[in-house]
Amino acid sequence: MPILEVNSLFKNYGKVQALKGISFFAEEGEIFGLIGPNGAGKTTTLRIISTLLTPSGGEVKVLGLDVQKDASKVRKFISYLPEEAGAYRNLRGIDYLKLMAQLYSDNKKEAEMMVSRAIEIANLGDRIYSKVSTYSKGMTRKLLLARALMHEPKLAILDEPTSGLDVLNAHEIRKIIKDFAKEGKTVLLSSHNMLEVEYLCDRVAFIHEGQIVEQGRPEELKKKYGVKNLEEVFVEAVK
Repeated sequence: MPILEVNSLFKNYGKVQALKGISFFAEEGEIFGLIGPNGAGKTTTLRIISTLLTPSGGEVKVLGLDVQKDASKVRKFISYLPEEAGAYRNLRGIDYLKLMAQLYSDNKKEAEMMVSRAIEIANLGDRIYSKVSTYSKGMTRKLLLARALMHEPKLAILDEPTSGLDVLNAHEIRKIIKDFAKEGKTVLLSSHNMLEVEYLCDRVAFIHEGQIVEQGRPEELKKKYGVKNLEEVFVEAVK
């Protein structure tokens, strides 16, 4: 059974049809990329999977649980990191992680383990004891990613995880994501950075104007269209 199943998903905002019956799935230990331009429907899809938006039609299941009917159960197995997420700027990094761990955990020991794991993931050294307001964008993003992964979710949903970061910070974030998937966890990420997706993802789905126009393994898609990279695949797929 796939960790994530999206079947004929629709979402309307008034008369605007943001999603037009998209379908895809993600397996255990897989990094699945949902890629396309801004406004294509990526973030809407992630918010529905994260139980934050109600679909207009179709079905989404996480570990066999319906994200509408079993939303509270689904939330125990997932983590969502929005593109524009922020941390409490007046808290120290360590205190922010402790606060988040209390929300995720059932007891003190479990919370302490989560914080230790988050510190390791963020890899901020002594700066973990500094206020978040003193962090660079890259440091903040690593802290937020650590928060998203600290409770070892079965499915991590990441919206543009390296958006606006410099080369070095983006490289570190990608390594964190790769290492997380190697532990047998599933990652669903959205991005418009085709090179990043090609490096990270086992499989991808191209979304354009609310529809999936192509999906598969990067190498297979490049071979199918006779092109050198995923950017060219996308251009050919939407013609």
